[in-house]
Amino acid sequence: MNFDLTDERRMVQDSLRRLLADTVTPDRIAAATESALGYDADLWTALADMGAIGATLPEDAGGFGGAGFDLAVVFEEIGRAGAVTPLIESGVQAAGLLADLGDAAQRARAEEAAGGKVFAVAHAEPAARYTLGHVETRAVRDGDGWRIDGRKAVVGFASAAEAILVTARTDHGPSDSDGISIFLVPHDTEGLSLRDYPLQGGGRAAELALDGVHVGGEALIGPEGGAYQGLEQANARAICALCAEALGLMETCRALTVAYLKERRQFGQPLGKFQALQHRMADMLIEIEQARSAVINLAGHLESDRANRERHVSATKNLIGRAGKLVVEEAFQMHGAIGLSQDYALGHFAKRLAMVDHRFGDADHHLERFIRLSGE
Repeated sequence: MNFDLTDERRMVQDSLRRLLADTVTPDRIAAATESALGYDADLWTALADMGAIGATLPEDAGGFGGAGFDLAVVFEEIGRAGAVTPLIESGVQAAGLLADLGDAAQRARAEEAAGGKVFAVAHAEPAARYTLGHVETRAVRDGDGWRIDGRKAVVGFASAAEAILVTARTDHGPSDSDGISIFLVPHDTEGLSLRDYPLQGGGRAAELALDGVHVGGEALIGPEGGAYQGLEQANARAICALCAEALGLMETCRALTVAYLKERRQFGQPLGKFQALQHRMADMLIEIEQARSAVINLAGHLESDRANRERHVSATKNLIGRAGKLVVEEAFQMHGAIGLSQDYALGHFAKRLAMVDHRFGDADHHLERFIRLSGE
């Protein structure tokens, strides 16, 4: 098979790599982490201007890509640079849901996301763990609109978002995949409160409390009670993007470790001369190449039928979780104490890579899910 990128994707990759090399520096990463937004606003504007956000979205969402390999190209470069952006939350998830399920006015909001406006998705809940269909937040008819009550957990970049896509149950029980609806809730809606905090791997998130939040009928995105299929598809695309980002993070962790083993001398020679460390680096490289194959495989199956797509989603997320853990541990082991220093680049990349396993389901969750899906 030919795994070479198309000319268009290679141009996106080259342009994005140059932009990130010029703008993503340790000082700017630290400043973005400490800012109220949780990301570098200038970098986000630059990504929108060069079309990097649009490359992750289909044409009906105001983009010019959106295929699995478009996601893989963009997010591998994001990970390689260690950039912290709301691109998964706003570009892949929110804009994707607006484009796939929304009416004409809501699809126009997806185009705003392609242009750089930030949207958030509030789906996870304190008791849900990683179960996509577990929603306890309730929405009931209230006149011409809806009243929403509930709690949402770890909503990425919620404080920076102009509006939040909130999932709520309009029918059935808490763990039923049927009966889930999505509502577009403006950030300043009365009854919506946020408790904002920084994330371990960079960026910010918030806990949301919805107490008598009233929205109009136009806030409903897609069919009432029929959002689960769209949520699952958006989740699959987000996992593909996250796995590609993890691949880029692994590559940088490997490159930093190789450079350190060449420079650090012990017993009169570089550490890289010791055969035991060479073997460990070979193991790391093998894991990274397996991760690359898994990302390519998932990118090629995002448009498959649901059962086939979801098996590849869980298989890839499980492998990325295991490979990322090994890369982080080996990189720290071969660096020694300096690898844990906040002033050394490895610390930032390793933290982001370690936290990948905790987003959208960890390795154990996806192993169990893969077994269950294969049985079905």
